[in-house]
Amino acid sequence: MCGIAGIYSHKPVAAELYDSIIHLQHRGQDAAGIMTYDDRMHKEKGMGLAKEIFNTDNMKLLTGNIGISHNRYPTHGGFSHGEVQPFWTSVPYGIALAHNGNLTNYHQLAEDITKKDSRYLNTTSDSEVLLHYFADQLHTNNPPESSEEFFYLLCNAVTKIFKHVKGAYSVVSLVIGKGLVVFRDPQGIRPLVKGERSNGNGGKDYIFSSENTMFYAMGYEPMGTVLPGELIYVSEEGEVFSKRLVKKEFNPCIFEYVYFARPDATLNDVSVYRSRLRMGQNLANAWKEKHPDKTPDIVIPAPSTANTAALSFAHELGIRYSEGLYKNTFIGRTFIMPGQAERKKSVKYKLVPQELEIRDKKVMIMDDSIVRGNTSREIVRMLKDFGAKEVYFAVACPPVKSPCFYGVDMPTKGELIAGNMSENEIEAYMEVDALLYQTINDLVEAVTRRGDHHIDRPCMACLDGNYVANDIDEAKVLEMETMRLNDRNGS
Repeated sequence: MCGIAGIYSHKPVAAELYDSIIHLQHRGQDAAGIMTYDDRMHKEKGMGLAKEIFNTDNMKLLTGNIGISHNRYPTHGGFSHGEVQPFWTSVPYGIALAHNGNLTNYHQLAEDITKKDSRYLNTTSDSEVLLHYFADQLHTNNPPESSEEFFYLLCNAVTKIFKHVKGAYSVVSLVIGKGLVVFRDPQGIRPLVKGERSNGNGGKDYIFSSENTMFYAMGYEPMGTVLPGELIYVSEEGEVFSKRLVKKEFNPCIFEYVYFARPDATLNDVSVYRSRLRMGQNLANAWKEKHPDKTPDIVIPAPSTANTAALSFAHELGIRYSEGLYKNTFIGRTFIMPGQAERKKSVKYKLVPQELEIRDKKVMIMDDSIVRGNTSREIVRMLKDFGAKEVYFAVACPPVKSPCFYGVDMPTKGELIAGNMSENEIEAYMEVDALLYQTINDLVEAVTRRGDHHIDRPCMACLDGNYVANDIDEAKVLEMETMRLNDRNGS
């Protein structure tokens, strides 16, 4: 899972691309990069948080009115500086690309690029492979002279990508002398939204990003979602060309609504905040039906992604919502930390129980999801150490049973607690007095109940094992799991 943004503006874009990275920092803490162009490409990227990478001096070098940015959360490739996006190539144009997602046929594409097309890959990143595949499709003996001709070339190139590149991918790209290019995989698994604003001279500026969280601050009006299978091209002159090249089922990732996206985002024309309220509402009704004899004294969210669902859960049950766990906001998101040891160490640093809210009470913990189970068990133990009479646990997401190969770092089934234990076994492992998961039907209902959306069925491969792109079988699972473990171990 990464955060991407592309901006076309009447003024220099570097500062706004930096702002976009800051607003999307929750989507990737590993690395960040910005690339702009005027007469040539300008780039700055590095490891760590955006505020640690960019400064007044290097931002001055990022000139130009068109650019792209990227926050990295690695699901494929190594962890070195060379793996940091955006990537770029000089053939057949100067082309830069940033990508959110994961390509499931990486090995096949890499072999085709290196052996058939004689291109050299500097990294093991699937984003670099996508860049070179895109660049190859743009090669022609008759270079386009107009924006219309270039858009026609783009349509042919991206159609071939949609046919041959498997997996999930939302893309922003720069082409020197041409402009900004944006496209999204045919099923729209990874998010991509768009916005525009008046430039004061009768023209418009355009932004495309993983979320619309920064639009208000930057003066952009949300204009909905980039459709699955859609290509959008903004020329250097500000002309906008768009076409939906492929129409398939719309299967956006449901885990965006559960965990990844900020609550103030609207993805695929559905409010993340409202969907989380409905998750808590549905779960509360299920709790009343399953455990009519167990009434908590307070509801405490595992901060902060679960806050919204916990608020509506408490309201529905008519009991008090409490911030009984204080979160140290300077500790990163534990789910997206690269190693298990780092995640376990950070839990007690990140969460501090408030004894006055906990002692001698029946405490309901509300969490967005349980992935590996270690953090959840630590939270339960902390509450008991601070005197909780009973501890219940409600989860806004159904059991995560299968690895995700579309951009979320759930590398192996062996690491997923629900992939190896029943719900009763998980309840015993977590040492809780009662455990309740959301059902798949209730989660889908919570996400799709409202909004002017066109979602057919969310991608829930991590929950039901149905890989919506029809590109994953048992052999592919083994290949992808092995590849990710090798990435982790540096082999």
